[in-house]
Amino acid sequence: MPITADLLTAYYGALYADVTLTAPIPLYGPPGIADRLAGFLTNTSTRSPIESAFAVTELYDKHEATVGAVQLTTRAVEHGMAAFAVRMSSGGRSLVYSGDTAPCDNLTALAADCDVLLCEADAIGDGGGVHHTAEQAGDTAAASRSNRLIVTHVGRALSPADAARRAATRFGGQVEYAAPGATYVV
Repeated sequence: MPITADLLTAYYGALYADVTLTAPIPLYGPPGIADRLAGFLTNTSTRSPIESAFAVTELYDKHEATVGAVQLTTRAVEHGMAAFAVRMSSGGRSLVYSGDTAPCDNLTALAADCDVLLCEADAIGDGGGVHHTAEQAGDTAAASRSNRLIVTHVGRALSPADAARRAATRFGGQVEYAAPGATYVV
């Protein structure tokens, strides 16, 4: 499983920067994530430093959790390795984030009637079975009856504007690109 540099930065910041944690940072991830993080972040199998920084919860299909006023529900999705999409609901509004996945029934079911589907548009061609193309993101938004689609994780082969235009050919609702630094109201 690839680990992003963001976790490394958060780990060092939580433990060694001028920050005082009142509790470890909640971290939700696929099965085995704590052991993989220990190997990646500490270069040993010792997990205690990881758990000083992160309160690790391993996800599973249909996992549910509440963080503050937000209800989180995950579904296992198709990515060639353990991967999950998440539905975040609060105050009668919902946002579903696809994560990295090929189109799949679990994502469509999770996104059913959501207010916003935040969906990757990383692939070109057929998506290779592990990522959505822009057109497939539009198809998933339409099939799930999402109210709005925001494409993200756009591959280098497309411009963000082109990805949004291509997704809109398959989805009749509002389509936007998740621009860095932008704020979106759900």
